[in-house]
Amino acid sequence: MQFGRTYEEFEVGAVYKHWPGKTVTEYDDHLFCLLTMNHHPLHMDANYAENTTDFGKNVVVGNYIYSLLLGMSVPDVSGKAIANLEIESLRHVAPTFHGDTIYGETTVLDKTPSRSKNDRGIVYVETKGYKQDGTLVCVFRRKVMVPTETYIKERGGEQPGRPEPKSQEK
Repeated sequence: MQFGRTYEEFEVGAVYKHWPGKTVTEYDDHLFCLLTMNHHPLHMDANYAENTTDFGKNVVVGNYIYSLLLGMSVPDVSGKAIANLEIESLRHVAPTFHGDTIYGETTVLDKTPSRSKNDRGIVYVETKGYKQDGTLVCVFRRKVMVPTETYIKERGGEQPGRPEPKSQEK
């Protein structure tokens, strides 16, 4: 299984469709809200959401959807990353509700070699998240510093630091 890409493996215009999707549960939403201390009743209080909002039900907190999409993109985009440098923009386009399934895809917009070190480069990508019916819910653009093939080789290959199994002789 591929886990991230080196600078050479990225092609401008390539689209990576992240798989599998994730069905968002009430538990997911509430746990994220509690972990991040976001206690807005739109996310936590079904009675409030039903009776006082335009949505008529709880809306999943947008930063969970962003985080979910970011995580979905790791095997295709940033699994080998040296650093996430910048989130340039983040837009929540449509609401997500408990029970919706989110799918993501990332497009490579540009890539540039590092100006300071020749063993890495910067990849500029846009990730979009869609609900099961194709509705766009979230879009963000980021710049990721990724290694070149030389960087990977010089540091021990694809899985440096992975221990070798000990012999189980008896």
